[in-house]
Amino acid sequence: MKRLISANLAGNVLLAFMGLLVIFHMLVILRVVPADIIWGGQIESTSNEFIILEVVSLLLTLAFGIIIAAKTGYIKTGKFGKIVNIGMWVIFVYFILNMIGNLASGVAAENWLFAPITLMLAFLALRLAMEKS
Repeated sequence: MKRLISANLAGNVLLAFMGLLVIFHMLVILRVVPADIIWGGQIESTSNEFIILEVVSLLLTLAFGIIIAAKTGYIKTGKFGKIVNIGMWVIFVYFILNMIGNLASGVAAENWLFAPITLMLAFLALRLAMEKS
């Protein structure tokens, strides 16, 4: 896999997607993007649960971005290098589980748009997780 894509490129692409995800979640919270294309179409945009889930998603995306930036070398890890390495494996597993959830969803956007994107992100996260720090 190391010959297919460099760790640096994988990290940069992941960071770009994390930035896009932050924007996406902000647009969902602001109700610019319809809520029925996320969370399997099960959450109404008028509920408190919707806001809580989207804020958690936004914070998780930001945390993933920090871990990816640290693994890519943009943030110095110091004593926390091992935690960053574990975090990258957690991100990889998260993307795999998220992709399975997207495929199990009854929402076409999640099946045909988000699942392939999440598969690509999982591949990139795996590549970065495999990189020695």
